[in-house]
Amino acid sequence: MEFQPLYYHDRLILLNRYGDVGVATLWTPPNKVLRLLEKLGIDLAPTSSRIAVVANFYGKGLPELLRNLLWNPQITRIVILGQDLSGSKGDLISFFEKGIEPTLFVGTPTYRIQDRNRIIDGLVNKHCFFSPIRVTALGTITDPATATSLSTYFANLAPQDPSPTEEDRLSIPIPETQVARFPSEPRSHMIVRASPLEAWLEVIFRLYRFGHWVTLEKGDRKELQNVHVVITHPADDPREALARFGFVLEGEEGSLRRYQQAILDPVNPHADARYYTYGHRMRAHFGKDNLAAIATELKRDPESRHTYLTLWDPVRDSDPTASSPCLVSLFFRTFDGKLTLTATFRTHNARNAWLMNLYGLMAVQRHVADQVGLPVGPITVFSHSLSLQKGDVDEAASIVRAKKSDDVFDFWTGKSSLREDPNGYFIVSIDQEKAEITLEHVHEGISLVQYRGKSAREIHIQLERDAAVSLISHALYLGDQLAKAEAALQKHKEPKA
Repeated sequence: MEFQPLYYHDRLILLNRYGDVGVATLWTPPNKVLRLLEKLGIDLAPTSSRIAVVANFYGKGLPELLRNLLWNPQITRIVILGQDLSGSKGDLISFFEKGIEPTLFVGTPTYRIQDRNRIIDGLVNKHCFFSPIRVTALGTITDPATATSLSTYFANLAPQDPSPTEEDRLSIPIPETQVARFPSEPRSHMIVRASPLEAWLEVIFRLYRFGHWVTLEKGDRKELQNVHVVITHPADDPREALARFGFVLEGEEGSLRRYQQAILDPVNPHADARYYTYGHRMRAHFGKDNLAAIATELKRDPESRHTYLTLWDPVRDSDPTASSPCLVSLFFRTFDGKLTLTATFRTHNARNAWLMNLYGLMAVQRHVADQVGLPVGPITVFSHSLSLQKGDVDEAASIVRAKKSDDVFDFWTGKSSLREDPNGYFIVSIDQEKAEITLEHVHEGISLVQYRGKSAREIHIQLERDAAVSLISHALYLGDQLAKAEAALQKHKEPKA
């Protein structure tokens, strides 16, 4: 049977298309292995060699390798040698010796090779092959023992098995990867946006794309932990934009304005003491109006850091039968001449509560700022547990599909603009005299530092060291510009933007 590759045609070195041995060189260049085989006097002739194919095997190509073998059942032996930098040798050995087992990959049921971390689809297992694949693992090509073992292997190779027929070829397509979520560190998501609605849309995006499915007493949720959101300009969004997502700015019951009024009301209308209101917790529950006390402290010392307010009552709220506040703390701080607010929520419903809570915080911040005589600054919201209900996932999916870029979107004008890096911007140029790339770090028109290097890589290292770039979009763009500068430097001309 003639060897016919289904995958990686251009990366395989074919010797005898009718051979029964495949040589996997791992991370070692195949040509180096071929030179060793030739030096050892091993037959490499296209009409008589036992070797059908020689190729790298980094590990990621395992599904393709297995399917090439299924389509070419005359190959019943694999020799592995070379530098094993990714554990792919162990993966291949374990696949044919031990098989696969069920597991989860980013929340999705799938398979992995037994005793290995290598994830693999479950459509191909060791029992699918026409005959058992015999794997022989050797060392690196610089190890004298490898050369000895290679010579011994081919000198003692048993005669080729009877060739299978065309009917024995098996084709199993590689399935498209489907995951319940994309990988991330679920406790490190930070979002910085100008407006409340823009921040909320990014919250929904992050939860849908990266959230982990968890099962709580209230049902299944997509959850992220310790989400950190900064709203740099907390002000009203256009009512039409809010209405597009089911939020009502003012007027009817359930509107954002009604909520802003309620959150400042110190009276708890519930007869049952087990129930709370945020206004009562902030302004009466602990025996005094703590918002007024914070305003008084800020008047006394505008830089005070004693302006912290807790809404959590350890005695009452530890009772699981009681109604406990989701908003658990507030911290007011004068920063850059403005009153900032940091709020902590122990749990947060992203679809219905997050934006409404933010509008409530805006009212609380304004209430204190007016008493102190300060303009309002950014609001920071920490959510220890931020989640989407299962019934809200389809709507979240539509929000995710509508996102085309990470540009700033102004809901008042309907226009998009480039999201600027708060760390500043950079000017790329070339110093032909010194044959160097120069990168000037600028913020608000002021040059802060100049980076220099002979290559883009040298500049990358310096930027990484200084944490000079904060946005992914900015880093990608800057990498592209540095690559252009390096190419231009090599051609002795200025780069074209």
